[in-house]
Amino acid sequence: MSELVSPLNNASFDGLVKIEEIGPLGMITLRGDLASHDMTHALSGVTGAALPQTRRASVDGDRAVLWMSPDELLVLCPYADVTGAVDTLGQALAGSHSLVANVSDARAVFRLTGGNIREVLAKISPADLSPEGLPVGEVKRTRFAQVAAAFWLTSEEEATVICFRSVADYTFALLKTAAHPDSAVGYF
Repeated sequence: MSELVSPLNNASFDGLVKIEEIGPLGMITLRGDLASHDMTHALSGVTGAALPQTRRASVDGDRAVLWMSPDELLVLCPYADVTGAVDTLGQALAGSHSLVANVSDARAVFRLTGGNIREVLAKISPADLSPEGLPVGEVKRTRFAQVAAAFWLTSEEEATVICFRSVADYTFALLKTAAHPDSAVGYF
């Protein structure tokens, strides 16, 4: 059996914020009618987290559900639990128009911690990073320079970033440059 390896082998950088790759993480793309009883029932059986509101994250311990679009959620769980979660969701949604896909190995995940998170993210994303534009718990799908990314603030001093595994090194380099101590702007 092959050994599980995160995209950047748990790389980290400490600057204006601390950046840590936190892979591997179980991730499931779940598409379907988010308002259906089947969807609510399926999620409660896997995550314990409630169905998130539009553009929000719903977190319960080490499991979370992120609203990604009107018919798409991203389910996060421990990597070791992802196969069972996919099976449970598939069985619970059998007969309903839905898609359940394990995307764990296709993504890279970074945690940013520190008081300058908004400033660091604002340097590489066109998203409004003001407290009004990005309240804690709101999920943003956007671009980091040339690549697609999603992120949310779990607190004023912690954010989670998800990107495709194929651009993990590029995204990490962007984050490191934006977090370099000599690049402080002091806006937020």
